[in-house]
Amino acid sequence: MTMEFTFLDALSIPGHPAKPNDDAWGQTSGAAVVLDGATNLCEPLLPGESDAAWLARFAARRLMAHCQDGAAAPDALGRALADAQKSFIGLRRRPPQKNHENPYASMMFVSAVSDGFEALWFGDCGALVKRPGAVVEIVGEAFDKRAAEARRVKMLAEAKGLAPAAAAARPEFLSALRAARDTINTDKGGWLFGPDPKAAQHVRKQRIAAPPGTLVLLASDGFLALACDYGAHDAAALVAEAETKGLEALGLKLRAIENADPEGRRFPRFKTSDDATAVLLKLS
Repeated sequence: MTMEFTFLDALSIPGHPAKPNDDAWGQTSGAAVVLDGATNLCEPLLPGESDAAWLARFAARRLMAHCQDGAAAPDALGRALADAQKSFIGLRRRPPQKNHENPYASMMFVSAVSDGFEALWFGDCGALVKRPGAVVEIVGEAFDKRAAEARRVKMLAEAKGLAPAAAAARPEFLSALRAARDTINTDKGGWLFGPDPKAAQHVRKQRIAAPPGTLVLLASDGFLALACDYGAHDAAALVAEAETKGLEALGLKLRAIENADPEGRRFPRFKTSDDATAVLLKLS
């Protein structure tokens, strides 16, 4: 008999109130997903708020729809990627000239199975798994990737003589960001969810054995920064506080830390605040 996810709480807040939230999430009794759209590095090719926001929201809808139609997680992913390619081609103003013009998103996608759940992911979204009476397990590479990004931001900022998250720093960093984005979904770079069905062949995956009562916290890296960047919690404390105090309280704590360090001098990062999304579930 397949397990189910019971929804407990969710939070999704933009990094800046005047800008679109490029994160998205979706959940059914059998599956859930968090997506973090990669910030646009050029003029948008699609109508709407941002290409990244479009992709994240589209992917969340299609992944959940395919799961509800009975598709296993890998099949649902392949179909959603093909859907994204078809819609992107139909909606875009012109074909991308460089790879960085394509929309991409990190993803943590979980699907319930008989003895726990299957996790598929791209990029730096993550999952924290708390089985009854056990230590928290971290699924994905979000913690390692965030540490590597902080080192990269610090290096670029020092080279330009700028504060890491200063608003004026963005043009100075743009060429380096575009060069890195140009390697995404190629042999030289990592793979993300995008309008390219080939990405399904490169998704990371893990089957997680977990009993009923297990808590599962899915989150974008902007939310996980509470633990992996700012040291406000370790993984276990983050899950515990999500359950006892709620995700909204954690969101307020996240923004308070960032607002106290707006230029990123204490915690190097490209933006004062990133979009932050989390979904708390319990297996039953």
